[in-house]
Amino acid sequence: MAKKPRIVIIGAGMAGLTAANKLYTSSNDLFELFVVEGGTRIGGRINTSEFYGDRVEMGATWIHGIKGSPVHQIAQQINALQGSDKPWECMDGLLDEPKTIAEGGFELNGSMIEPISTLFKNLMDFAQGNEASKWCSMSRRLGNKSIGSFLRKGLDVYWDSCKDHEELKGYGKWSRELLEEAIFAMYENTQRAYTSAGDLFSLDYEAESEYRMFPGEEITIGNGYSSIIEYLASVLPRDVIQLDRKVAKIEWDRCDSRPVKIHFLDGSFVLADHVIVTVSLGVLKAGICNDTGLFSPPLPSFKTDAISRLGYGVVNKLFLRLNGNRKPEELPSLQMVFHRSDSELRHKKIPWWMRRTATLSPIYNNASVFLSWFAGKEALELERLSNEEIIKAVTTTVSSLLWEPHNEIMSDSNSNGFEVSCVDVLKSKWGSDPLFLGSYSYVAVGSCGADFDTMAEPLPTDVYHHHPLQILFAGEATHRTHYSTTHGAYFSGIREANRLLQHYHCVGV
Repeated sequence: MAKKPRIVIIGAGMAGLTAANKLYTSSNDLFELFVVEGGTRIGGRINTSEFYGDRVEMGATWIHGIKGSPVHQIAQQINALQGSDKPWECMDGLLDEPKTIAEGGFELNGSMIEPISTLFKNLMDFAQGNEASKWCSMSRRLGNKSIGSFLRKGLDVYWDSCKDHEELKGYGKWSRELLEEAIFAMYENTQRAYTSAGDLFSLDYEAESEYRMFPGEEITIGNGYSSIIEYLASVLPRDVIQLDRKVAKIEWDRCDSRPVKIHFLDGSFVLADHVIVTVSLGVLKAGICNDTGLFSPPLPSFKTDAISRLGYGVVNKLFLRLNGNRKPEELPSLQMVFHRSDSELRHKKIPWWMRRTATLSPIYNNASVFLSWFAGKEALELERLSNEEIIKAVTTTVSSLLWEPHNEIMSDSNSNGFEVSCVDVLKSKWGSDPLFLGSYSYVAVGSCGADFDTMAEPLPTDVYHHHPLQILFAGEATHRTHYSTTHGAYFSGIREANRLLQHYHCVGV
């Protein structure tokens, strides 16, 4: 009796479990299938947790557009959208108008915010190919390698057109230009967290228009994002998923009936006909850089060059249990406008990393748990800091923003306002987790969308090789138009499963 083709999937995140689900349900028991996961849970960068009785997401949070999203379709199918057993991170507080507070306790009205908000939105719409406007001539004239440079040139053009604006009054030591730049930087900080590019000057301008969004609203999942993962895994036999199986090396192109040999850190190994590698781009970057290497023989240069060129950033979430001398419903959702870290006007006790976050919002209306997002260097700093250090910094920052301003904005006193204390925190640590080494991918300056296509190419490249499709690649960093998303990871898992099903001439694929 002929042995079944053995397929090993490395990683039990969205891409890996989607591929496993598709292979198992579409092959009529044709394959010997295993999913090996280095951690002690399934889900990868999807990780639903709890904090003071509230359901929170440590990783993936949003369904980015509900029209056409496979994640939304699954969530509807399993009735996961509206949680009932406990409050969840639905972020409905974002539907209300947040208070925008500038450092020193100055609340900004719409006439101050809206021109900069509209400017930033129009610039990003143009960069993403959604709008032809006056920015087109600016883009051609100035040339742009990065989103960061394009945005800042747009701000300069705006200032040139507004030279006759009156100077500000009643905002302490804030000048109009300083305040407008700080509001603009607030939106830049939001964009950094959205893209994972710690510095927008590293985010490629030309590739931005290739990224695709699904239409419709962006929503969270009431029963938790992990409910999608659990659904995908539920069809698999119990012995298919193996947890705590950390891969040390992948040997491929071996002269053997099963050409791939996967070595684990515990000294064991497994032979396979095909392996689908779904580890993060961060792990791949580390795997091609260290002395031993994840692959033997090393990956070909066209593959390693793409891995090296693409960007991969760190985004972390900070959940805060706040306790103030007002009721939860009286503590607003905040947009925070800060002086630059090197400004002499800054509040000296607000640390640099707090100045790089844009918002502090309740995870649902009237919640006592608030959320801030951090990207880049400050996200890594957040991982390093103790909970006590974070609590002190957040309490100082929020209290200084919510005090009533007066002429001397450099004072450390909060006597004219109310103090908000942070009593506990919960933070993600994606940058230091060796199974991820970051959060999600982006197109860095020097790379391009075609690098995602290169990431997705299977090995060996010779289609006439006697052992084809030995190593296949899936994950969000292998999808050209939906990178950085859970649905991009889902699509990549389906793609690689279909590649193998077609190879074995499975009907209906």
